[in-house]
Amino acid sequence: MINHTIRNWLSIAAIALPLTLSAASAAPLPETTPEWVGLSSEKLKRIDTVFEAGIADGRIPGAVIAIARRGKLTYFKAYGMQNAAASIPMRTDSIFRIYSMTKPIVSVGTMMLHEEAKLYLSEPVGKYLPNLSDMKVARARKDPATGTDTVEIVPANQPIKIHDLLRHTSGFTYGFFGQSPARQKLKESGLANLNALNIPLDQFVARLAALPLAYQPGRHWEYGRSTDVLGHLVEVISKESLDTFLTASIFDPLGMFDTGFWVPEADWLRIAEPLTTTGEPQLIDVRSQPKLLAGGHGLVSTAGDYLRFCQMLLNGGVLDGARVLGPKTVEYMTTNHLHDGISRAGPYYLPGPGYGFGLGFGVRKTDGVSAWPGSAGEFFWGGYAGTYFWVDPTEELIVVSMTQSVIHRVHYRMLLRNLVYQAIIK
Repeated sequence: MINHTIRNWLSIAAIALPLTLSAASAAPLPETTPEWVGLSSEKLKRIDTVFEAGIADGRIPGAVIAIARRGKLTYFKAYGMQNAAASIPMRTDSIFRIYSMTKPIVSVGTMMLHEEAKLYLSEPVGKYLPNLSDMKVARARKDPATGTDTVEIVPANQPIKIHDLLRHTSGFTYGFFGQSPARQKLKESGLANLNALNIPLDQFVARLAALPLAYQPGRHWEYGRSTDVLGHLVEVISKESLDTFLTASIFDPLGMFDTGFWVPEADWLRIAEPLTTTGEPQLIDVRSQPKLLAGGHGLVSTAGDYLRFCQMLLNGGVLDGARVLGPKTVEYMTTNHLHDGISRAGPYYLPGPGYGFGLGFGVRKTDGVSAWPGSAGEFFWGGYAGTYFWVDPTEELIVVSMTQSVIHRVHYRMLLRNLVYQAIIK
């Protein structure tokens, strides 16, 4: 129950809550001061200024930001409102829909099976999911005689490999951007809506398999439903449902107890929501167990949970004695897997200039080229509704940022990049 004092406090639109004052669980990592790990406390205050202003201006409802360096938590703050409509303040353990930040977790789960020799990346997916053995590709053609646009459906010239699912070169697409023939057919099928979680994963993949791909497998980076298919592959090989597998293999060992495909009723008061008066799109319903365990976008988590996942990766696959992956596997996953024969053409190459793509992450290839700061070898990804993370091994740095704003997510990601790197003093 929120008392009268807290309600008065909420009238101040943008207040950053220090860890010691916010309602939160224990710190996700050992804590230290910024200066102890080479960060400036004074320069970090610029993060407060920027996010407080964004909340006061009604651009974002609130946010949680966690920064760790050299294995120590040095910045962990909640800002603004978890649920503005219900007058609930943000907490450091607020629960967010993380959308595509699900993908790195499912990718790690896949590579755990790879380490157990239960799958190989060079294998065709059809070996395990037979309905993906005979895929077709839709391509636009212009009739030379009439000049009219037509759609040609042709056989895939090679099978989709497990490697393709991990690096988004399978040819699967999303239906909510662009107008290619494959995207249009996905929209018409009813499978394009991210909020539609009402069919089981095996049936979803079976229906997806009946649709044409956007590109020939192995030839083009295309962001799409690859990791949803990967999630079903994990189920078939592990002989467990995706949620059961991830909980036993990753969440429980790493202490990620607020991460899953839905939020139990006891924790509904911790669900972060977007603003309701600014045109933000409706987000997925996470208050009940979905039929579709969407490996590409279905998880919820907290900033603290995801920070522990990232620290495991930075540590080479281990955290607090729990070994999830071997260090060489982590190194392999966070290396660029897009060779020169894989096209990145088009406006939707989401990693951006200066980045390749590994097995579940965008991977920085050089210190320069990109318009935002970072170091070669850094890896990152973000979620549709405003969550974001990056891991910079050179700087031994992890940053996790969570809000629920589709409209303003990119703006605050880029600002945060600048604000974190400018705070490094040694």
